[in-house]
Amino acid sequence: MATVPSPFSVRVPGRRAASEPAVSRSQRHPTPARRPRRWAVFSLASLAALALLATLPLPAPAAKGKISERFERIRGYNEPSTPAKYDRVGILAVGSRKAPNILILVPGTSASSTYFVPLAEDIVRKLPRWQVWAVERRENLLEDHSVFDLAKRRKVTDQQVFDYYLRWITTPSITKHIRLIPDSEVAFARNWGMRTEIEDLHRVVQLARKRGRHVVLGGHSLGGTITTAYATWNFRGKPGARYLDGLVYIDGGRIGNPPSADAARRQLEQFATQSPWLSFGGIPAPYAGLFNTAGSLAALIYPNEPSIAYDWPGLPAFLKPPVRPTNLAQYGYALDTETSPPALWAAQAHIGKLKPSGDPRGWDQAGEITPIRRYARMFSGINFQGLDGTAWYHPMRLTIDASAVGNGTPNPAQKVFGVRATLGRKLPKRLRIYAFGAAGGRLVTDAARDLARQAGIPKRNVVLVNRQGTYAHNDPAGAYPRNEFVKYLLPFLKRIAR
Repeated sequence: MATVPSPFSVRVPGRRAASEPAVSRSQRHPTPARRPRRWAVFSLASLAALALLATLPLPAPAAKGKISERFERIRGYNEPSTPAKYDRVGILAVGSRKAPNILILVPGTSASSTYFVPLAEDIVRKLPRWQVWAVERRENLLEDHSVFDLAKRRKVTDQQVFDYYLRWITTPSITKHIRLIPDSEVAFARNWGMRTEIEDLHRVVQLARKRGRHVVLGGHSLGGTITTAYATWNFRGKPGARYLDGLVYIDGGRIGNPPSADAARRQLEQFATQSPWLSFGGIPAPYAGLFNTAGSLAALIYPNEPSIAYDWPGLPAFLKPPVRPTNLAQYGYALDTETSPPALWAAQAHIGKLKPSGDPRGWDQAGEITPIRRYARMFSGINFQGLDGTAWYHPMRLTIDASAVGNGTPNPAQKVFGVRATLGRKLPKRLRIYAFGAAGGRLVTDAARDLARQAGIPKRNVVLVNRQGTYAHNDPAGAYPRNEFVKYLLPFLKRIAR
C-alpha cells in the first residue's frame, strides 16, 4: 500500500530546509531538562487541529467595555537588498489612543501580533492609561490570508478553506491552493537578521516616544532576546535602552552562551546552502503556520463537531487522541502539557484534558490555567483580517544572530554576525526590569538579574518571578482570569507611570 505523504515530509522542490543552528546545549533557550531545548515551535501549536473550517459566525468576546484595537504598518528599515514593499513593520495597538504610556511587545519565533491580543486587553482594562502595541514583523507580509479572511467573513465554505491551505498536500487533484514561495524569489530574506529586526523595532519605539510619555519594551520567548538586543544595541555610542523606561521578559531573554567565532562562521556557511526560513521538526515554511492558523480557527468556529483532522492522512499518528475527538478536543490534545508530545513543549499550555465519555469526545478544561478558546484566539486572529498569531515564514538568520546576543556585551560571535548588542554595561540605572520565568524558570530570571547587575541597576528596580513548576511556556499570555504574570506586571507598570 502506498504511503500517503505527511506535512512532516513535504519539501519544496530545490529547497534544503533550514533548521536550528548547530549550537551547544548551553547556547539554546532555557528549558526544563526533560524537554527538547527549542523555543521556536509556536507554529506547531495546532498540528492536532487541522480540522474543517466552518462558516458560522463567531460570537464577540465578552464585553467589559469596548477596547480600541487598530492595526497599522509603518515604514521600517531600508534593508539594501529587500524590495521596498517589504521594508514595513506592523503595529497592532490595543487600548485608548489617548493613553499616555505604551508597552511594546515583541513576539517569539514563528509568532506574531494577535498572540498578544487577549493579554493586551487584560492589561488595558486594568490600566486604562496604558496602550499595548504588539509588533508584526516584516516576514508576515509574505503570507496569503486570502481564504482565511474569507472564512472569517463567512464568504467561503469550510471545504474550500481546508482544500486551499491543507488538503491539497495529500490530494494532488486539488489545483486551487496556496502558492508556495520559492526560495529564489526571497533571497533577500537571508539578510533579515538581528540588525534588520532591531532597526525595524527602532522605528516602532521612536513612534511610541512621539505618541506616549513612558515606553516599555518586552517580549515573549525569542522576543525576550530581541528585547535585550534592542536595549543593549549600539546606536551611535548610546544603548537603545535610553529610549525606554522599562524591560519586560516573558519566559525569554538570554540564549545561553554565545558561540565562538569559529562556530559562528560555520553556522553562516551552513546557512548559505539552506532555505532562508526556519523549519520545525521537518516541516518547512509555510506549513507550520498554516497548521496553526487552521487548527485554531477550527477550534473556535466548530468546537463541538467531529474533527476531520482525525481521518486526514496528513495528520501524524502521535497527535491522534485514542478516540475520535471534537475539533476543540483535537486541538487541546495536541497542546496540553499532559498529552502534547515533548517535541512541542514550547507550544504547550495548561488547557485541559479529554472528557471521560462522548462520541465525538469533547474537552474538559476545568481547573486549568489557560482557557482553550482564549488560546485558540491568540493564534487565529479571529477578529482581524490579514492577521493571526503566527509567522508562516520565520527568518533563519534572525535565529542565528540571536545566539550571539547574550547579555548584550561584546563577544566574538557578534563580530561574525554583525550584531551590535554591545552596550549592556551602559544601561541607564533608572531602567526598570521585570522577568517572569515559566518553562525557562530560573534561567530566565537569572539572565535578567545578570543584565541588571552588570549595568549597576539597583535591586529595587528589578522584579523577578519564577513559576516554572506551574506555568508552561505560553501560560503567561494565556492564563485567565488568574494570571501570575499579570499580577506582578500591573504594579510594575504603575510604578513606571506614576
